[in-house]
Amino acid sequence: MTYPIFRRSNLMGERILHIMSISRSGGLPRYTSDITIKRVDRALTQKPPATCHMRRGAKSVSIKEIDAPLHSCRIFLRGERFFMFYDQALTTAESVTSGHPDKICDQISDAILDACLAQDPHSRVAIETFGSHGKLFIGGELTTNATIDAAKIATEVYASIGHHEKLDITTIISQQSPDIAQGVNTGGAGDQGIMYGYATNETPEYLPRASVLAHSLSIELENLRKNDPSMSWLRPDGKTQVTLQNNQIRDVVVSTQHDPNISVEDLRNQIKEKLIRRVIANAPDEDRIHINPTGIFTIGGFDADTGLTGRKIMVDTYGGLIPHGGGAFSGKDPSKVDRSAAYMCRYVAKNLVAHRYAKQCLVSVAYAIGKSEPLMIEAVDETGKNIGSIVRDRFDFRPRAIIERLNLLKPIYRTTATYGHFFRKDTPWEKIEDSL
Repeated sequence: MTYPIFRRSNLMGERILHIMSISRSGGLPRYTSDITIKRVDRALTQKPPATCHMRRGAKSVSIKEIDAPLHSCRIFLRGERFFMFYDQALTTAESVTSGHPDKICDQISDAILDACLAQDPHSRVAIETFGSHGKLFIGGELTTNATIDAAKIATEVYASIGHHEKLDITTIISQQSPDIAQGVNTGGAGDQGIMYGYATNETPEYLPRASVLAHSLSIELENLRKNDPSMSWLRPDGKTQVTLQNNQIRDVVVSTQHDPNISVEDLRNQIKEKLIRRVIANAPDEDRIHINPTGIFTIGGFDADTGLTGRKIMVDTYGGLIPHGGGAFSGKDPSKVDRSAAYMCRYVAKNLVAHRYAKQCLVSVAYAIGKSEPLMIEAVDETGKNIGSIVRDRFDFRPRAIIERLNLLKPIYRTTATYGHFFRKDTPWEKIEDSL
C-alpha cells in the first residue's frame, strides 16, 4: 500500500509529495519516491480521507489517505512542489482591542521606541514588556542619545488605554550587545530570520476579508466605548473573531469586558444592534452570533491575564491565514529586519497586486545577521507562478535601503501596535506607488 506524506519543505510553505510504501505484513514505512504531478483529477481540498487521482506521465496514482488537514488550503502545483494559499471557502481571523493584555505590552514597547526615535532617529531599541496582576516588567536593550523615563511612559500608555489600576513597574534595560552592533553598524541585518508579506485584491485594504472584518469590529468596539455615552459600561479589554464560508459571514464572536452592573442579556442585545449589525451589513443568523459566550467578563487587562510584547503576531499581520516568520514587530527599531523587512515585503506585495502583476501575492525574504544582502528574495502569485525576478529587479531589500525607502526612522510606531500593522493607509509601507 502507498500513502502520500505531505511535509513542509521550505521557507515558502511549499510541500513535496513523498510516496511511502507499507507492506501488508506491517513494519515501518519505506520511502519509495517523490512524484512529479502533471495533473490533478480532483481537488485536494476535501477533508481527509480523500480519494484523489494524480498522474505522472501515463501512470495514475490513487491516493486514499492524507495525513495533513488540507481542507483549509488551496494547493497549486509547481513541479514536485505544492504552494499553499489559504482556501477562501472557509477562513477565520481574529482581532483584539487596545486594552487586551498583550496589546497593552505592544503599545508600551512601541511608545518607548517612539520616545527614543523622537530625540535620536538612529536609536537602537529592543524593548519587551511583560505585565501580570499589578506588576509590569520592562526589559531589553537601548543604544541611544535620548533621555527617557520608561516607567513614566508605561504609566501614561496604560492610563490612555483606559486601565487605571496601579502598576508596580520594574525596568531592566541595558545597551545593545557590541557583538550585534558590529554587524548592524556596517548596514547589516540586526538578526537572522525569515519575513513574509502578503496582499490580495479581495478587499480595498488588500487584506483577507475575514481579517478586515475582525479588525473593523474591534475598532468600532473601542470607538463605542470612548464616544457613545450609552455604551459607557464597556471596558477596555476585548476580542473579536469572524468566520467566512464561501465568502459569506458564517460566525461572529465578540467578547468584551464590561461594568458589573449591566446584565448579560442587555449587553448582548446592545453589542448585536450597535456593533455587529452596524459594522457587518449581512450579519449571520442569531445562533451564529456569539457575544461573551462565557457570560460575564468584568475582570480584564492585567488583572485577568498576563500580557507580553509580540504575542499577537497573527493579529498584527494577516489573521493567521498566511505564513509568518516568527519575529514580532513591537519594541524594535527598523534595524531589526523582523520589523522593517516584513513591512517591505508587505509594501512590495501590495504594489504588485495594485499594479495587477498578481491577484494574490506572497513575498518572502531571509537574512543572516550582520549581512546586508538577503539570502533569499522570493515571490509567488495566486497560481503558484514564481514572480520573484520582478521583485529582485525592482526592489532593494538591504536593511538600510528599506529604512530609506520607507522612511522608518520617524516615531510612527505606537499607532501600529493596535488593529494590525497593515490596516492603516497612512503608514509608508501601505503606500501604492504610481508605477513600479
